[in-house]
Amino acid sequence: MARHTFGTDGVRGIVGEQLTVDLVERLGRAFALWSGGGRTVIGRDTRGSGPELEQALARGIASGGGCAVVGGVLPTPAVALLAHEDLAAVVTASHNPPEYNGVKLFGRGGQKLVDADEEAIEALLAAPATGGGSIEPLGAATDIYIDLVLERFGGDLTGLAIGVDCANGAFAGSAPGVFERLGARVVAIGNAPDGTNINAGCGATDLALLARTVREQRLDLGIAFDGDGDRLLAVTAEGEPIDGDQIVAILAPFLGVDQVAVTVMSNLGLHRYLAAQGIRVHTTAVGDRYVLEALRREGGSLGAEQSGHVIVLDGHVTGDGLAAALLLCRALEGRTLAAAAAAMPRFPQLKLNLPSGGKALSQGLYDEIAALNARLAGSGRVLVRPSGTEPLVRILAEAESQEMAADLCGTVEHLVRQELG
Repeated sequence: MARHTFGTDGVRGIVGEQLTVDLVERLGRAFALWSGGGRTVIGRDTRGSGPELEQALARGIASGGGCAVVGGVLPTPAVALLAHEDLAAVVTASHNPPEYNGVKLFGRGGQKLVDADEEAIEALLAAPATGGGSIEPLGAATDIYIDLVLERFGGDLTGLAIGVDCANGAFAGSAPGVFERLGARVVAIGNAPDGTNINAGCGATDLALLARTVREQRLDLGIAFDGDGDRLLAVTAEGEPIDGDQIVAILAPFLGVDQVAVTVMSNLGLHRYLAAQGIRVHTTAVGDRYVLEALRREGGSLGAEQSGHVIVLDGHVTGDGLAAALLLCRALEGRTLAAAAAAMPRFPQLKLNLPSGGKALSQGLYDEIAALNARLAGSGRVLVRPSGTEPLVRILAEAESQEMAADLCGTVEHLVRQELG
């Protein structure tokens, strides 16, 4: 059974169009019916549509016999971590623009759902209400979460000067203070959410403001979260971007792991670097939940997406931008971020997004891509996939030289445009 409502990470869309109050309420009810009731801890990001959709989700859970425990604005990883043995849900569209919103659902103990779980929930979207549930508030959630993160991932950051970009999202007002409590000097930006500015020209989706701030303030590095706080990207003192591949390359030897899980988007240079370190690599489909599945299946504790989902399961249940940022700062061990990241070679990559209009790609196109990759024989690669969150086709071309990557990208763009008409 194919999923239609769920994408790569939960359900999301433009509010009032693909995502409506009615859909969110039905989703909450279906989730409660699927899970057999019990408590669901709910958080949300800072979007203006959040309060209404949070209420709709809570009503839906209660109408399906569950108890909705409403926490207000909370980062996604905080909700997952605080769930303990309860279920969890977050009203968020993560890194998407302010006009989007969505719902991320977690199983008991903050566990990401697998495809079969989402299919079963979708099958219950038209189910009638049973009643018997309740709605209650969750108090002091942010303080409890911060204390847990400090205890499990914190360390002495005295002497570091850090730019912290909160994306005008769920970490606004809390994350900068964590770095300060550990001794760092902090310049906070993206820290004034107004309901319309989440991810807008700031945060992990746009590093330009952070890079400029770090250079102008002469800071040691910059940290950027996305709107719901489960992504982390960084910039060096010179303002150069550091992605999830480079972050996991820094963390792997620091944490002493023997295996890492990454997605098909990860740079070939990361694979070469980890292999040279004797670290096994598990490659998954795009989506942090697939990274999580691989880690749990293989008994690993460190995984990442190039886009900034960095997962450390020793002390956590899911990806957490703040926890990963604290570990990254500690892993520098007196080095600059640029020097630490330079250990990993990087293949030039070119990425392109093409509007799909919702049209599916044919098996014939995928066969052509497979044949092209076979001819490359490891000297480069191309990847074509539909976005799980937007009506786009995403293209990745990677090779040992920028020129070759550009040629590959152009070839694949032509094939995809022909396909889409």
